Amino acid sequence: MNKVYIGIGSNVGNKLENIKSALIILNKNEFIFNTKISSIYETIPYGTIDQDNFYNAVIFIETTLDLFPLLNFTKKIEKQIGRVKRINWGPREIDLDILLFNNVAYSNEQITIPHKDLHNRDFVLVPLLELNDKLIDPNSKKMFSEYLSELKDKYIISKFKFNNSEKSESIK
Repeated sequence: MNKVYIGIGSNVGNKLENIKSALIILNKNEFIFNTKISSIYETIPYGTIDQDNFYNAVIFIETTLDLFPLLNFTKKIEKQIGRVKRINWGPREIDLDILLFNNVAYSNEQITIPHKDLHNRDFVLVPLLELNDKLIDPNSKKMFSEYLSELKDKYIISKFKFNNSEKSESIK
C-alpha cells in the first residue's frame, strides 16, 4: 500500500466547497483508503500576489495506485471541479499536488517527489507536520520540521477546523 501526502489549495469560487468536493471524489475512488485531512489554513498567495487568499491543507491517503495513475487521477479531479489554467502560481479553483509518495525521491518532466518547493512553504509544511511530525525528506534525510523552523517567509494567516468553517485560531 502506497502512503501519499497531497497538498490541496483553492482561491477561486467557494474555496471550502472546492476542497470538500475534491475530498469526496478522492474518497469515492476504490483504490484510495484511509483518507485524512489536516486543518485548513487561510494563506496569502505565494508567488503572484494580486489574487485572493488561499485555503490550503494536506491530505494523507493510502492507495494501491502507482505514482502516475494517481497523478492522472488528481489532474482529472482538478478538471472536474473546474480548474482553469491561467498563470503559474496564479488563481485556481483547486490545486492538488502530490507532495510525498512513500519515501521516494523521483523527478521527471511531469513531477518531482518530494514536491520541489515543499520545504519553502509554511502552508504546506505546517499541515503536513500536523498529520505526521516524523516525516523525513528522502533527498536530504532532514526532518521536515527542521525546514519549518528555518523558514523566514510566513504565508499562513489563520487556521480552520475542517468540519467547521469557523476560524479556530489566528496565526501571526
